[in-house]
Amino acid sequence: MIDEAAIRTRYGAMSTTLDERSRRLLLGAEALAAGRGGQAAVVRATGASPATVRRGLRELGAPGGQLEGGRIRRPGGGRKRTVELDPTLRADLEALIEPSTRGDPESPLRWTTRSVRNLADELGRGGHRVSHRIVGELLHELGYSLQANRKVLEGTSHPDRDAQFRHISESVQLQLSLGEPVISVDTKKKELVGPFRNGGRELRPAGDPERVLMHDFVIPELGRASPYGVYDLAANEAWVSVGTDHDTAAFAVESIRRWWATMGHELYPDATRLLVTADAGGSNGYRLRLWKAELQKLADETGLEIAVCHFPPGTSKWNKIEHRLFSAITLNWRGKPLVSHEVIVKLIAATTTRTGLRVRSGLDRNAYPKGVSVSDADMATLYLRPDAFHGEWNYSLLPRLMLPQE
Repeated sequence: MIDEAAIRTRYGAMSTTLDERSRRLLLGAEALAAGRGGQAAVVRATGASPATVRRGLRELGAPGGQLEGGRIRRPGGGRKRTVELDPTLRADLEALIEPSTRGDPESPLRWTTRSVRNLADELGRGGHRVSHRIVGELLHELGYSLQANRKVLEGTSHPDRDAQFRHISESVQLQLSLGEPVISVDTKKKELVGPFRNGGRELRPAGDPERVLMHDFVIPELGRASPYGVYDLAANEAWVSVGTDHDTAAFAVESIRRWWATMGHELYPDATRLLVTADAGGSNGYRLRLWKAELQKLADETGLEIAVCHFPPGTSKWNKIEHRLFSAITLNWRGKPLVSHEVIVKLIAATTTRTGLRVRSGLDRNAYPKGVSVSDADMATLYLRPDAFHGEWNYSLLPRLMLPQE
């Protein structure tokens, strides 16, 4: 007499902890142990199908019944994958996400985020029965992953771009070989002042992030900060003026003046010529008359010949200050809200690198009104000497005391 209750009890106690193959083997073992009529008894006691019990018996010892190690089913067994049942699914998915075609121009997907759910919906409209989970698996198999934009395209470039790069390099090397100062200048990105989110993370007690405002609306009494940097290529030192007013050419030259007064003059007491490398646009752009007029004032005050080399339009990232100073400042204040101008000055001044960068910073509360014009008559008074090669990009302002006497 087969004890079906005992079979039911043993199977119920073990089946929840076993995988599909192990359950089949248990059913087969119970049928084998029960002897004649064992298969039927096991089916009645456990509710398993007769075919499953028979497969369990075969896998226990019948020739050819054993599976490869680690397998639960024989090769080809189990439910077919959606991509096997729908042979055009993969090709249609690739057509939707192909970067060059971007899909059908009339498709609403062209103008929406290509999320796996949107892709699944679009495939559904094309007659495919597929879930967003299957779409995600297929995308992974096709080599797709989430990607952000990357700034690598330079756009159109000036035909003399490379020649200007060589000119700047040769001018800098000559200036440095003579022991004369070379500075790289630019304005860093303007920053909102106040308890606003600043990108990056810093160590804090777990679960205690610093609270900041949800929306980035300027606080009128705090305004924005305009950090203008002056980086000394030879000394690996920098001055940063934190302006509270407009970023104008007058502000840019005042920042150079402060660098010279606080750092440059001490390092180069015998200097006769200062070389400035700058971008083609912004407050130190080569087209700005005010930039040249203010440099003339500085040349008159210091007695220095001030030579300027501008990088060609669209190549500002090659300016040394970008990756030797500004990137270090950004890393230093990451995750720290810039709650006041004083905090910004202190964070900038605390910036260092493993190469020994030293930075000094100061607050400039002077007013720098926009729209200041320089007349033709004023320009005629400048002691401006353009270089033979692209004089609009390369020129010098000499002290007017050096003007030839008539």
